[in-house]
Amino acid sequence: MDRIRIIAVIGPTGVGKTEYAIELAKKLDGEIVSADSMQIYRHMTIGSAKPTVEQQAAVPHHMVDLVDPWEPWTVADYQREAQAAIKDVTSRGKLPILSGGTGLYVHSLLFTMDFSNTPENEELRSKLYREAETFGKEYIHQKLSAIDEEAAARIHPNNLKKVIRAIEIASAGDKVTEFHNSLQPNDAYDPVFIGLERDRIELYERIDKRVDSLMRYGLVEEVKGLLTMGLSAESIAMQGIGYKEIVGFLAGDYNEEEAVRLIKQHSRNYAKRQYTWFRRYQEVRWFDLSGGVSANSVLNQMLAHIDTVYNEKKESTYGKEDPSHSQQKR
Repeated sequence: MDRIRIIAVIGPTGVGKTEYAIELAKKLDGEIVSADSMQIYRHMTIGSAKPTVEQQAAVPHHMVDLVDPWEPWTVADYQREAQAAIKDVTSRGKLPILSGGTGLYVHSLLFTMDFSNTPENEELRSKLYREAETFGKEYIHQKLSAIDEEAAARIHPNNLKKVIRAIEIASAGDKVTEFHNSLQPNDAYDPVFIGLERDRIELYERIDKRVDSLMRYGLVEEVKGLLTMGLSAESIAMQGIGYKEIVGFLAGDYNEEEAVRLIKQHSRNYAKRQYTWFRRYQEVRWFDLSGGVSANSVLNQMLAHIDTVYNEKKESTYGKEDPSHSQQKR
């Protein structure tokens, strides 16, 4: 069976993935498949920096506004639903453009991550949630540290859902680090990786400006609305950067100015982690967007790179199927 062609636009928060993915989709007759762990949630539009109504009208987007923020959601759910979205896109003759900065989501699609081997343990999960309510999240995180220290170092104690899932996997005899770090490609897809990067100072300035913009557009009001819906500081969806800091402000832990400072700092730290994650992928062609570079020029370079990669693969496959053709060329 032929592998599905897919373009993966990756990079840190604030670098410009949405804009370039949309332009690539327009040029290549594609549709966007989001790989963002916050944009899947309904009612969480401002803090997740979702594509605008105009952007989503220009190019169809999938894996956006998929579930309510109080619904359970895992990377296994993402893998299943995103695979279905990609199948839908290709069935209509369109090219899937994967776009997002959640490394684990990208990994779950383009590299081997078989969640079926580690079934959910409802009894263990319920027990751990009860213990978290009694003893706190740090207590559960320490349990993970005792059985998989590397996974514990990577997963924040506040992300209780991931900590508990990691304990489930480790308790079943699987190393979470091996589960997440396999670089064995998923044979179902034939991807071209487009990595976006900027000078560190420029990227941080863009992040700061975006946070200021989110505040102007009503991030505080959005968080108030979510709290009114019944979400709390403990809700998994509210652990996202931008949301947890505003929750702290509304709870009186600090003032609004400090909340903004924390969002900016946490966003910068997240950008560093994203770079670390994506740098593992040797297949990525990185495009530097620093210094006011021409967007059209970069876009043309991306298109040329995509053509080159697929043409080389086509010629390689063609030669393997019929060696006589390569001899005729000589």
